[in-house]
Amino acid sequence: MSDPTAVLDDLRGESDELDRLVAGRTPGAWAAPTPAEGWSVAHQIAHLAWTDRAALVAVTDPDGFAAEIARALAAPGSFVDDGAAEGAALPPADLLAHWREGRDRLLTALREAPRGVRFPWYGPPMSAASMATARLMETWAHGQDVADALGVERPPTARLAQIARIGVRTRDFAYGVHGLTPPAEPFRVELTGPGGEMWTYGPEDAAQRVAGPALDFCLLVTQRAHRADLSLRATGADADHWLDIAQAFAGPPGRGRAPRGAAGAGTADGGDRR
Repeated sequence: MSDPTAVLDDLRGESDELDRLVAGRTPGAWAAPTPAEGWSVAHQIAHLAWTDRAALVAVTDPDGFAAEIARALAAPGSFVDDGAAEGAALPPADLLAHWREGRDRLLTALREAPRGVRFPWYGPPMSAASMATARLMETWAHGQDVADALGVERPPTARLAQIARIGVRTRDFAYGVHGLTPPAEPFRVELTGPGGEMWTYGPEDAAQRVAGPALDFCLLVTQRAHRADLSLRATGADADHWLDIAQAFAGPPGRGRAPRGAAGAGTADGGDRR
C-alpha cells in the first residue's frame, strides 16, 4: 500500500468517532474501568496520545527516535503502562486536548511524508501507510475498550477492512511470538463486511480456511473478545490453531479476554493493551 491517503482518512474517521464517544463525559466516566485490568477510560485515551507522540517522533525525527527505543529497553515491562498513567493523571479536558493535538500533528506528518520512506518503530520499520494502519488498528481496539466500559455498542464500519488486512498479514507473526513455526501453506480467509460485502484473502483452493463476520475477526486478532464468543469458523487443524493464537498487535503474546461471564474476563497483560 504505497498511497496512504485512504487509510489516513480512515484513521481520522476512527479517531473522530472515539472523540465523540468521550467528549463531554463526566470525570466519573473517564475514571470508569475498562476490560484492560488497571486501565480506566482515561488510561486508554492517554495510551493513544502517548503512542501518537512516539509515532510523530519516528516520522519527524527518526534519529531522535533512538531515545524512545532506549526508554523502552530500559523498562520493557512498564514503559507502556507508565505512559498511560502519566496521561491519565491529567484533567479529562486537558487529556482530550492533548490527544487531539497529537493525532492532528501525526496525521499531517504522515500525509506530508515522502513516498517510499520507512520510519523506525519498536518493531520493524514502517512506511507511512503501515504506520497509519497500525494507528487505526490501535484506535479501533482501544476504542472498543472504551465503548465496553461506557456500555456503548458501536456499529461496525468499512474501516474494519484495514484492520482485517493486518490480522491476515500478521498470521506468521502470531506464530513467531509463541515460539512456533508458521504453516508453510497460505490460508484462505473469507470475511463478511458490515454491508454484507465479502472480503477475501489467500488462494481460493487453500485447504486451511477461516470464515465469518469481519467484526468478529477484528475482535479476535486485536484480542478484544474470546474466540468462544465469536462466530468464526475454521476448516483444517492449522487454521483452527491460528484462531487460538491470532494477534495483530506488536509485543509479547497477549492473554486476551476470557469468555463472557468467566472469572478474570477483564484481565489483560501489556501486550494486550497495545
